[in-house]
Amino acid sequence: MTSRARTLLTAAAATALALGTAACSTGSSEPDAALDVLASFYPLQFVAEQVGGPAVSVANLTPPGGEPHNLELSPATLRTVAKADVVIYQSGFQAAVDQAVADGSPKATLDAARFADLDAHAEHEGEEHDDHADESHDGHDHGGLDPHFWLDPTLLAGLATEVGETFATADPDDAAGYRERAAALVATLAELDDAFTTGLASCDSRTFVTTHEAFGYLAHRYDLEQIGISGLDPETEPSPARLREVSKVIEEAGVRTVFSESATTAKVAKVLADDLGIETAVLDPLESRTDAQLAADADYLAAMTANLAALKEALGCA
Repeated sequence: MTSRARTLLTAAAATALALGTAACSTGSSEPDAALDVLASFYPLQFVAEQVGGPAVSVANLTPPGGEPHNLELSPATLRTVAKADVVIYQSGFQAAVDQAVADGSPKATLDAARFADLDAHAEHEGEEHDDHADESHDGHDHGGLDPHFWLDPTLLAGLATEVGETFATADPDDAAGYRERAAALVATLAELDDAFTTGLASCDSRTFVTTHEAFGYLAHRYDLEQIGISGLDPETEPSPARLREVSKVIEEAGVRTVFSESATTAKVAKVLADDLGIETAVLDPLESRTDAQLAADADYLAAMTANLAALKEALGCA
């Protein structure tokens, strides 16, 4: 990573922390904020905070460390959605939020799915799976769209620009500030993309195995092959047949690390890795952050940098 990249990443991480990690709940507030903004889960919160700066109060509908896939909203939170100046969400990912937006009719909304090119990615993934149509995945579901677009920094950068324009429309008095901060975030994410491109350019292997098949966008962007054990749903238990299938891929591709995302999925990774005599490591899908992670500066940029380091180690990158 270049010195400029390190400087930008460090500055952005410090900015995110300075904006107040207390915004991870629906009770956060900024006394001088021009806009009350709700983000439905962490990566959208990160972008809103970076682009909004001191001009916005950002709250996250998903509790700190919570599972965004299964989010339920209280009546009080539903009222908060209806009163928000801007709600940033991703349609098709959190059904409760989709319904709250439809019922509450907040002043302004931004649907991240519109700018993440989910359909194009799904088409690409479909072509790859068609090439392996004879393989039985036994419940390894690829039927839904992969929502994890934020693991491709270039796609998150596109959202940052849209957030800047949305905030500028909602609060014209600070339009220049929103656009300036959006441009700064786009530049930082471009540096992150460069770091991934350079870091993963020359590797012994381009195949990685992970318990949660959340890294399709990242794999597509950097010419890697993701082998998922449990599909898009992190709570899905892999069948014995699927474990045998993944074990065969590991042996044939010379994979030396099985990735998990948390203590919940680490058990499956450890059993498989121990059986094959290889290592385990963590790859973070960044769906949520705990208060402790944010207090320790482990925001989006830091977590993505850690993901890059883990991939380089596992893949034997120069």
